[in-house]
Amino acid sequence: MTDRFRVTLAQSNPVVGDIQGNAAKVRLAWEQGKAEGADLVALPEMFITGYNAQDLWLKPAFQQAAMEAVRQLATDCADGPAFAVGSPWREGTELFNAYLICRGGQISSRVLKHHLPNETVFDEVRIFDAGSLGGPYSVGNTRVGSPICEDAWHSDVAETLEETGAEFLLVPNGSPYYRGKFETRLNHMVARVIETGLPLIYLNMVGGQDDQVFDGASFALNPGGKLAVQLPNFEETVTSVDLERRPEGWRVVEGEKAHQPDEWEQDYRVMVFALRDYMRKTGFRQVLLGLSGGVDSALVATIAADALGAENVRCVMLPSEYTSPESLEDAEACAKALGTRYDYLPISDVRQAATASLAPFFNGTDPGLTEENLQSRIRGLLLMAMSNKFGEMLLTTGNKSEVAVGYATIYGDMSGGYNPIKDLYKTRVFETCRWRNSNHRAWMKGPKGEVIPDRIIIKPPSAELREDQKDSDSLPDYPELDRLLEILVDEDGSIADCVAAGYSAENARKVEHLIYISEYKRFQSAPGARLTKRAFWLDRRYPIVNGWRDPSG
Repeated sequence: MTDRFRVTLAQSNPVVGDIQGNAAKVRLAWEQGKAEGADLVALPEMFITGYNAQDLWLKPAFQQAAMEAVRQLATDCADGPAFAVGSPWREGTELFNAYLICRGGQISSRVLKHHLPNETVFDEVRIFDAGSLGGPYSVGNTRVGSPICEDAWHSDVAETLEETGAEFLLVPNGSPYYRGKFETRLNHMVARVIETGLPLIYLNMVGGQDDQVFDGASFALNPGGKLAVQLPNFEETVTSVDLERRPEGWRVVEGEKAHQPDEWEQDYRVMVFALRDYMRKTGFRQVLLGLSGGVDSALVATIAADALGAENVRCVMLPSEYTSPESLEDAEACAKALGTRYDYLPISDVRQAATASLAPFFNGTDPGLTEENLQSRIRGLLLMAMSNKFGEMLLTTGNKSEVAVGYATIYGDMSGGYNPIKDLYKTRVFETCRWRNSNHRAWMKGPKGEVIPDRIIIKPPSAELREDQKDSDSLPDYPELDRLLEILVDEDGSIADCVAAGYSAENARKVEHLIYISEYKRFQSAPGARLTKRAFWLDRRYPIVNGWRDPSG
């Protein structure tokens, strides 16, 4: 009986829908595992299709292509270690989220996911059928149990595997990031280890997919919950992990233990990584954005420089007569500090022409919000024209506070293909700017030092669409607004909950009303990096037409 078992873990980055490209990554991992004497090469959940493929999984031709790719891999990788890879699997009328174990030229075992997640960004209940509870599969003389992702968040699957002879657990995952997610995962896996007494290897994919980022951070635990191996966050890596048989059973050999950054660094890296992968996977190479001299666009410009390199970022200042001299100076100073291209494109002439064209229709009405929004829409028009002409994707720059209450102009400053700060409240925008000015990492392509001038961070926020305008003219101050939004959006709380937290019912009702009437704007907004469990899009799905208001409080 063997006393050592080697698993090569491929913490890799698939592209949704690129079945052949993902299969090539499987081959590379298998070849490395073969060279390193692996007994088993493991890939994450649904790796062959990428995750989260949503309704693409329902397409019969897609299902067939994925299954055929795994069969071909089994044939190609017959002479060497076994490998395991996630794939959709159809049996008759049923479609499963499956983990396929291949050796000797064929698919030798299938694990079918039992618990299908149906919350936040997941709706697997609608797509897949639930597999039955099953036992372990054999690799040589060793029996391995593989609860697939959500299956390991429940005790029954792991306990069944232990009772039917599993000697260790290998958990393949497609687990996207949200703030604090690693600790949540670790706590669940420690519980499984304590309940079963088995070592556990947790393998997560890495990479950006639309709004979601898979942060890797794979790890291995020994009985009792002791951490034996910790792979890095956000990095592709193919690494071999050894288990050795001791009198008390299999144990993971102590290995690499990568540092876990704090939540500020992780959030910032998610925003950088999300943009970088979105660009790479959609074929864009360069971006542009309107740089206003405000804190939001300054942070987005910094994220873009860190993701793509300053040479691939164009910042455009589009001033009107309401743009302050300080904003002009601050925007230029930020672009120079980052080393990006900086263009200056006044909008006054276009605004005057548009105003003159509309004058016969607006005659007899008082100027107001319509005329203010016209400035924003002219900026959107000009920026989109530049995007079309130069093939540079336009970034939009609204933070979560603005996105929540609709403090943005649809077809104006909401124009764009991606929003890196869409899930970042305004109060966190300020702190993130300070964090980036004080910290630089090897994965950042932008320069070190204070790249966002302090004056941008400390000045009162303003859209500068009229004389002496401040955000606080229309909204509660951001510390109050953000806490109300956390209660109403992130915590699904009520007006009464807001009042209990010390806020006025009047302000809470106003904010709730703004959230609901802005749904149509969010429905048409650009995707953006998901940082929390209640990001706008798949995490929170509300009707556009909605007459309900909370009567409590």
